[in-house]
Amino acid sequence: MMQFLRQRDAGFTALRRSARAAVVAPGLFAVSTAITDDATMPFFAAFGSIAMLMFVEFSGPMRERLIAQTALIAAGAVLISLGTLTSREAWLATLATAVISFLVLFSGAVSSTLATASTALLISFILAASLPGPVQAIPDRLAGWAMAGAASLAAIWLLWPTPAREPLRNATAQACSAVAMRLRVEADCILSGFEPVDKAKLEAITPSAQATLKALRTSFYATPYRPTGLTTSTRILIRLVDEVLWLETILDRVPLTEKAGPADAEVCTLKEAAADLLETSAELLAATEHRALDELDSIAKRVAQARSAMEQAAVSACLTDTDGSVHDPARSDTERKSAASRFVSSLEPSFRAQEMSFAISAIAANVGLVVQARQRTLWQRLSGQHPESMRSTLASAQERAKSHVEPHSVWLHNSVRGAISLALAVLVADLTGVQHSFWVAFGTLAVLRSSALLTGQSSLRAIAGTAAGIIVGGALIYLVGTNTALLWTLLPAAVLFTGLAPATISFAAGQAGFTISILILFNILEPTGWTVGLVRIEDVAIGCAVSVLIGLLFWPRGAGSALGLAVAEAFAESVRYLRSAIGYGVTRCDSLTPTAPLPEDERSRAAAAARRLDDAFRGFLAERGTKHVPLSDVTTLVTTVAVLRLTADAVLDLWSRDQGTHAGDRTAARAEIDQAGTALTTWFEATASALSGFGEVPDWADQDQDAGTRLIHAVERDLNDDEGRLSSTAIRVVWTADHIEAARRLESDVLKPARAVAKLQRDHNARMRLFRRTQPPHALRR
Repeated sequence: MMQFLRQRDAGFTALRRSARAAVVAPGLFAVSTAITDDATMPFFAAFGSIAMLMFVEFSGPMRERLIAQTALIAAGAVLISLGTLTSREAWLATLATAVISFLVLFSGAVSSTLATASTALLISFILAASLPGPVQAIPDRLAGWAMAGAASLAAIWLLWPTPAREPLRNATAQACSAVAMRLRVEADCILSGFEPVDKAKLEAITPSAQATLKALRTSFYATPYRPTGLTTSTRILIRLVDEVLWLETILDRVPLTEKAGPADAEVCTLKEAAADLLETSAELLAATEHRALDELDSIAKRVAQARSAMEQAAVSACLTDTDGSVHDPARSDTERKSAASRFVSSLEPSFRAQEMSFAISAIAANVGLVVQARQRTLWQRLSGQHPESMRSTLASAQERAKSHVEPHSVWLHNSVRGAISLALAVLVADLTGVQHSFWVAFGTLAVLRSSALLTGQSSLRAIAGTAAGIIVGGALIYLVGTNTALLWTLLPAAVLFTGLAPATISFAAGQAGFTISILILFNILEPTGWTVGLVRIEDVAIGCAVSVLIGLLFWPRGAGSALGLAVAEAFAESVRYLRSAIGYGVTRCDSLTPTAPLPEDERSRAAAAARRLDDAFRGFLAERGTKHVPLSDVTTLVTTVAVLRLTADAVLDLWSRDQGTHAGDRTAARAEIDQAGTALTTWFEATASALSGFGEVPDWADQDQDAGTRLIHAVERDLNDDEGRLSSTAIRVVWTADHIEAARRLESDVLKPARAVAKLQRDHNARMRLFRRTQPPHALRR
């Protein structure tokens, strides 16, 4: 049995929740029934304990879990009061259910804590709103809820407490340490001239580092929700993971070669400093005690100095030009092309080091913010005070919520669908006069977790599980009869099975267990036999029908289709941000052209699209059913979006160290950069349109072999400057072209999965002709 549970319930998560509920819920039910003859308090005590122990479990240190649980209890009390006040009038209960349900569901887009607690919060309101009662009933209802809340706090703290695991933080720290070791070995190899001993170390450390990064990626995609809520440290941690995975892309894109470079010494110095910074960041991230950030800041300054020294060394090497001037008019075209090619190749190690060091500096800066956030006092956490340079809690919530107030947001679709479904369920329950109107709303709530395409399957499983529960529970009730002592004995086992079955057996089995538990509860309160189960089948069937109808009307797409649209939009916005960043950079060095404004709007839109993609991806992972695209292909598309955005950040950082507009005409250089940037933008925008179901993913364009030569000729005057100032600008132009080329190389990785998703999207559009658009979404045509 334990082996069976380990295979299906990693870490015994479901067993732990179920065991707590199996102890607490029957105990509270017994105590409350002994206190009063009225069924209100026992009913809310039993359901409250099940909701707060079985349907939600907060993560993090115990203190943070208890604080979150206390907030849940308080919020549930408010919702119960509101639900009771609106329960007497059908129209008021319906309207209130729509508003409250939307706010609760949509708030999950702002905070993963709220997303985790949404089911428990909705149950508290639905319990009160769907069971009409006078204002005088509020104290009894709150008393039952308060008893459940107090018991849940004790259970979380004392009954098989969940270990304070932070797998994502630990995996990120381990990945940073592994990459730091790899950089040190690379530097040793270069400085020793690739001695056999150093080469052997490099051949051993590289696969080991790659395996650690693979473990980070697995941990990153292993949970239903990323920890991206209002908690500052967890929100920044997600950016860290994206940056570490991007660093892996940088290191693997251009393998280390034994060919000597003109700035090898400075490149190695930068790698060693970056390794120190990454290693210190890993130690701070993994530490459990408070640590000062002075050492991190000191090493970060050393990395910045080493990067500047490497750039100057690269400039000096270009001016020396040991092979002769690449722009010598006496040379033939073939010789000039060969010289240009050697020049561009000579810049590759320094560009790779510059790109790598920028990524590590960004990682270290975010680690510092994570540490500062974790070291806040309890009052600072409660009052929402953030580390210096961090935005306020309210601003963070507004930014994240704003990103989902958009027609293509999966979270917005789910929130609207859920709100209208639950409101309609309450209205239908009142109009049809069913005996237990709560079960109509609960039947709706039970199937809202999946997309409309699978809602029908979920509703069938819910009804089938309910029917099975009626058969088994009815047989138990028939055999037990009026023997309430035996019913009390069976209740803990039924509650335990209810929580454990969905994770270890099936969703339908969980529904069956829940039905058995409710049959036992009702027959303890008011012995009516198995007929109460038949009433519940009717109620749940009505609720499921409401959910299916609303799902079809408000979200005629599955999670896979929604993911395709989210990837399409994120591609378009991210590459637009990259193009604007490039435009800002190259106009800074041309006195004949006004400097383009900082692409703040483009950056915000790209970040918002990435957040919507994140939520769509979560829905894709969590949705039951066959995945028609391999997870590795989907991950490639999602990671590409992050790399495009981080590349744009790198371009802005590159040009921020430039002193501003220099005299001279850079028209030719800008033309080369514009041509490359336009080609990149065009490809990704066409791919975005195909991912939305319109058109084909274009072929991957081969690299323009003459582009490097043309670019060198365009900046050759700068390369002649004896002072080196303009040469530094020319190097930035060349490195900007390298950033574009690095982004262009992503096309080859994206091509296969993009075509697979695009085909599924076209097929889906063909099947859903009723909802089919005649052109791509507006966001993709801007």
